[in-house]
Amino acid sequence: MTTKTLLWRITVVAMAVLFSASGGNAQTTHPTPKASAKMAAKAPPGVTFQPGLEPRAIEILKAASAILAAAQSMTFTAVVSYESPSRLGPPLVYSTKSEVTVQRPNKLKVITVGDGPVSEFYYDGKTMTAYSPDQKLVAIADAPPTIDAALQTAFNTAATYFPFTDVIVSDPYKDLAEGMKIAFYMGQSIVVGDTTTDMVAYVTGDVFVQVWIGHDDHLPRRIYAIYLNDPLRLRHVLELSNWAINPSIPSDAFVADVAGAARIAFARPDEGAEPAMGPPPKTKTKSKHVVTQ
Repeated sequence: MTTKTLLWRITVVAMAVLFSASGGNAQTTHPTPKASAKMAAKAPPGVTFQPGLEPRAIEILKAASAILAAAQSMTFTAVVSYESPSRLGPPLVYSTKSEVTVQRPNKLKVITVGDGPVSEFYYDGKTMTAYSPDQKLVAIADAPPTIDAALQTAFNTAATYFPFTDVIVSDPYKDLAEGMKIAFYMGQSIVVGDTTTDMVAYVTGDVFVQVWIGHDDHLPRRIYAIYLNDPLRLRHVLELSNWAINPSIPSDAFVADVAGAARIAFARPDEGAEPAMGPPPKTKTKSKHVVTQ
């Protein structure tokens, strides 16, 4: 086994996808002819934009961000499904499942149980540890004193990026809003996350996004994304469940048991290579990617 199977490689995605806002119980906005013409001129072939930032959509996104930013600790389950090109033409679908524990401002644990080899990632405010319990291999590196900075360092040094970064950074809405061009409310769903969710579609940067957010608790349940500049229009889905906000977390939760493991470098899977798809994050931590095994 090499670091490629221990230190996760990057694929694409951001948080979510733009669904059509017509039909069903979706509530849509109606742009002015001038605004429609302006956005249509910039739209990729076959894509219809609804320009502007609808206040209701922004309110829902801000409420969700406020809940996440205020949490001193949280745990949740993240299941990522992403499409990958195949030689046959139609894309193949792969999935990973991670159990996530966060304690602000400087602790993070991610246990990825499948598909693929089990992987463990620990950050305790001083070091980052990536561990493969099956292969007994471990990589350890010094880390900066905050989660946001540690996520950036993990990407820069080892191409490690998590699909749920948007929900654990210190200011989720700030990162989201910087590139937001379009946002509108679609309506409600009762089939996602076993609860009533509000559906919001938006465009941030070069990504179409749809997110399902709990109506009562304001927690994201599903995020669906497609890159506008991806000619294959590959789809990426992040399911978030088993939320616990401000739970009590054991003091040793962020300590890795790596006894007997062989030490390897905390480095990129392919040294010097860029991620296969999608741009790297900017100087500030961004979550426009998905990490997979």
